[in-house]
Amino acid sequence: MDPEQFKEGPEDGIYVHGFFLEGCGWDADAKLLRDSAPKVLFEAAPVIWLQPKHIDEFSSYQHYECPVYRTAERRGVLATTGHSTNFLMMVRMPTDQPEYHWTMRGVCMLCSLSD
Repeated sequence: MDPEQFKEGPEDGIYVHGFFLEGCGWDADAKLLRDSAPKVLFEAAPVIWLQPKHIDEFSSYQHYECPVYRTAERRGVLATTGHSTNFLMMVRMPTDQPEYHWTMRGVCMLCSLSD
């Protein structure tokens, strides 16, 4: 999805772009995760709508709980929450594969790529 097509923000939440997918790609037509193209390590992630909701209001669809990290190192100092300071959140990404398919490939989203 092209960020330029979003001229206004949503009524609730925010659109974010600029993330990168590692370990997979994005099928823009089907709007699903797909396996990586050969020799492609990182791919631009789609525009994501972060919408605040109570967990009981989440819609039900097949998805992968994709971890989002600040950098590709995927490590950092453990905070008092028990999470790495590099870890930001989990994002539900639509898929037609079981969750373990993406977990075994080490799929994640990154805010920035290493130099």
